[in-house]
Amino acid sequence: MPQVSLTQMVEALATPTLISFPTDTVPALASRPEHADLIYAAKRRSLDKPLVLMGASLSDLLPYVAGDAAAHEIWKDLTDRCWPGQLTLVLPASDRTPPTLNPQNTGTLGIRVPSHPIALDLLARTGPLATTSANLSGQSPLTAVADIARTFPTALTLPTEAFEPSPAQQATASGTPSTVAQWTGSGWQILRQGEVRL
Repeated sequence: MPQVSLTQMVEALATPTLISFPTDTVPALASRPEHADLIYAAKRRSLDKPLVLMGASLSDLLPYVAGDAAAHEIWKDLTDRCWPGQLTLVLPASDRTPPTLNPQNTGTLGIRVPSHPIALDLLARTGPLATTSANLSGQSPLTAVADIARTFPTALTLPTEAFEPSPAQQATASGTPSTVAQWTGSGWQILRQGEVRL
């Protein structure tokens, strides 16, 4: 897996490219949303498991979800408290959502803003990316760059030191996937419990 600078990674995403970068939970495997088939193939992931659209801010992600003003207010209230952070929201998808993110077309989309400076810098430059944890489907998330390189030899990654958390990040990084909460129309249903509790 070639190690590249952040600028080189952004430039490489102009073509179908698989990348890996650190987040506040576990390292992500990512691509442009329209190239998400690369993720499914590399992970050997079943098409009935949707990917998460990760962005630098709620405003970057809102065009991809659909809801009325009252729902938007509830979502914003939660994200004001929990984002950036280890919380993925599953919301109704808008017609702008690339079908590659959810091949089974369930009508929903998972979105997240991570609390990690490198991830936020990358996402601010690229716009939202299709993401999932860096591991083969059904296996534990990989956290070491060497393991990611062996498993995904064609993916671009940042230098090894980018994956080594600072003391402040060590205090907040969970090392486990994010909490996943789905909007039911009247409240939240927890699909996966992580560090964030609602």
